[in-house]
Amino acid sequence: MTVTGIEADRPAETAASSPEEVRATALRWAAVVAVHLGLLVVWELGVKLSSLPSFVLPAPTDIVATLGKASYAWLDNTRVTTIEIVGGYLLAVVAGIGLALVFSWSRILTLAIFPLLVTLNMIPKVALGPLVIVWFSYGIGTNMLITFSLCFFPILLTTLRGLREVEPDLLDLVKSLKGSRWKMFRYIQLPGSLPYIFSGMKVAAILAVAGAVVGEFIASDRGLAYLMIQVQASLDTPAMFMAVVLLTLIGIALYLAVLALELWLVPRDARKS
Repeated sequence: MTVTGIEADRPAETAASSPEEVRATALRWAAVVAVHLGLLVVWELGVKLSSLPSFVLPAPTDIVATLGKASYAWLDNTRVTTIEIVGGYLLAVVAGIGLALVFSWSRILTLAIFPLLVTLNMIPKVALGPLVIVWFSYGIGTNMLITFSLCFFPILLTTLRGLREVEPDLLDLVKSLKGSRWKMFRYIQLPGSLPYIFSGMKVAAILAVAGAVVGEFIASDRGLAYLMIQVQASLDTPAMFMAVVLLTLIGIALYLAVLALELWLVPRDARKS
């Protein structure tokens, strides 16, 4: 191994999935879909048979019917909320991984700044929201900042742990070969810490939706959570449920995107451990 040619081959993936594994995976997904569909059927029948008013608990068909009403501007509101969620999340990923890398290189910065970040993370984000709006007004950018504040710390914490748990012997080897910090990160620390990074990213993906909702609840003029506030006054429960469904679908899509990226970048053995 040379200093200019430090290579860390990615561990070979386990052999292609056997037919039994494929069938087991298909059965798991079929069971998940069946449970969800069964819940919807029970919900629909329960509401219809009990004659509950729609403002108390609407049937799933009544909820879906709201998609056909142009007054809700579903596409525009969904687009705004999606931008807030994805934008704040990506900003947290870049900042969290970048700062974790800096902390792994400098013990002094870790001792000086990390405790402050822990203290700031303890501030309830709902309480911080009005201050952010006073400082930056309201809009997509402000809600992205609130989303960022919820997603940043889990990514930072798990990434820092992953960078620190790389085998010291490997790091000593790179140092002895006069390898730069970037090569140490690129070929040793990053591959070894990927399972930790994706663990934090998956947690942050769940929190990202909550961040956008908090921002829109406090002050906004567009978005799915803003729409929920508007229709609440008229007890339009089906529209509120539809907004919740769309928020959930955005969160699921983000989580699945992170999961797909993990399946692509992280070897199967590392994921299992």
